[in-house]
Amino acid sequence: MGSNCTHSCFLYLAICILWSCCPDLIASIAVTENQSTQRYLPNVALGDEQIKQMIKGGGAAPMNWQQQQRAKHQVIDVRTELAKLNTTYVYQKAWPANNVKLGAVTAVSFDLAGNVVIFHRVNRIWNQRTFDNSNMYQERNKGPIKENTVLGLESDSGSVVYAWGKNFFYMPHGLSIDHEDNVWVTDVAMHQVFKFPPRGGNGTPILTLGTAFHPGSGKKFCKPTAVSVLTNGDFFVADGYCNARIVKYSKQGEQILVWGQNSFSGYSYDVAPVNFFAIPHALTLVPELELLCAADRENGRVQCFFSNNGTFHSQYHNPLIGDRLFSVAYTPAAGGQLVIVNGPTAELGIYPQHYNEVHGFVMSMRTRQLVSKFGTNNLEFKNPHDVAVTADGNAIYVAELNPMRIHKFMHNSLAKPMSLSVVKASSSVNDSSTATTTPARHRPSGKAILVASLMLLFAGSTFALALLWARRRKRGCLPFGTHNRRHAWEKTEGFKLGGLLDRNGFEKLEQNASDEEQEQETTTLSQYA
Repeated sequence: MGSNCTHSCFLYLAICILWSCCPDLIASIAVTENQSTQRYLPNVALGDEQIKQMIKGGGAAPMNWQQQQRAKHQVIDVRTELAKLNTTYVYQKAWPANNVKLGAVTAVSFDLAGNVVIFHRVNRIWNQRTFDNSNMYQERNKGPIKENTVLGLESDSGSVVYAWGKNFFYMPHGLSIDHEDNVWVTDVAMHQVFKFPPRGGNGTPILTLGTAFHPGSGKKFCKPTAVSVLTNGDFFVADGYCNARIVKYSKQGEQILVWGQNSFSGYSYDVAPVNFFAIPHALTLVPELELLCAADRENGRVQCFFSNNGTFHSQYHNPLIGDRLFSVAYTPAAGGQLVIVNGPTAELGIYPQHYNEVHGFVMSMRTRQLVSKFGTNNLEFKNPHDVAVTADGNAIYVAELNPMRIHKFMHNSLAKPMSLSVVKASSSVNDSSTATTTPARHRPSGKAILVASLMLLFAGSTFALALLWARRRKRGCLPFGTHNRRHAWEKTEGFKLGGLLDRNGFEKLEQNASDEEQEQETTTLSQYA
């Protein structure tokens, strides 16, 4: 009796303790769920006075990201909101010319003549075996890429104007062209940054930074991604996949300033703080505000800094873009816009947590709102890697890893669909030009006509005999008693498809091999870019 009473007392005490703790436990779970929905600082529109004060170095209060982390986050229906976005750019499917053969296209820019300059990998693919755990390149035995990796394309036709960059690069990544037409490129395999004279000169760089095939920090790089150059000759390097920093250099290549921390290492943040990067993947300048903006790839945002001292200015993100933002370019059109390309989701599983579509986006810097979206024929990309926009905002070019293409888009106020009359006219022009360069068509001789006539006569006679044979068979006039033969579909038990087949039936078609190979290639390219 006493033992039962003791057990009852302990049970009652345990129930009381559990009941007293439940409200705190439930509250803590609720707080965790609310906090986990937000990863980014909310975008706030800036007025003219705020922008002027921030340019002067004061005015707008600095963002406290720890306080913003606890702010409520409004959940939106991404699919619905994406469908509402306008499409203001028209895809130019016929550009470039068909004779342009490309590998994975990693970068795009413009030279002073207005040509579209692209950087591509020819036959090189970045996969999980390309680097070891120390970021050392593992395929030096292949040697440099033997074909031209830099192509200058005419902006209207897409035909190749010039090409260079053979027997030098191992794994091309970033390319930009400065106000003097010098070409700046990065090679992630070599861990180096190069400056070439206009159109590559004689193929020898006039400035080289980093140590070939030796990743590191300090004066070394580790998979540098992009370069951006000021009009005074100072330039910035996004460094890159490992160091997650931005380095500013003088025109002579002397290091001036370094900032940035790696949000892939150390603490994990629900909201990424300023100056932290998860792969600074692309750079663009905003001259009007004296800003340098970086595509913070795996944080899905654009961070902008004052170009003179690297101080944080602002960030740009939208839930419709998602968690990955591969590249950004600036145009002063419409009061200042950022052109952005995102990427495929990095979430694993059949049903990812966040809905994702891969598009190009146009964002207003003043309102920080998305203005429009653009893409290929189905309005989506697969693996876009870089983007460039003309100063007037009329044309956008997107470099894509897979499919290996460079895409062109024209603003819908300028793009005109090609009518059937134009197509016919162009085809007639092509035909006439072909006729002027080729001899007249050869007319068949009399002997050829006779042979053709005999062949037609033989075919007609064969057909007539076959028809007569079929009619006599139907009447039962053929020998060997074939008129008593019954067909499978004439049997009394009814029609059976199996009667028309042999024992094996139909052979199953093999459709999986190519699909699996294509899917595997797409995944590899999206992960190792």
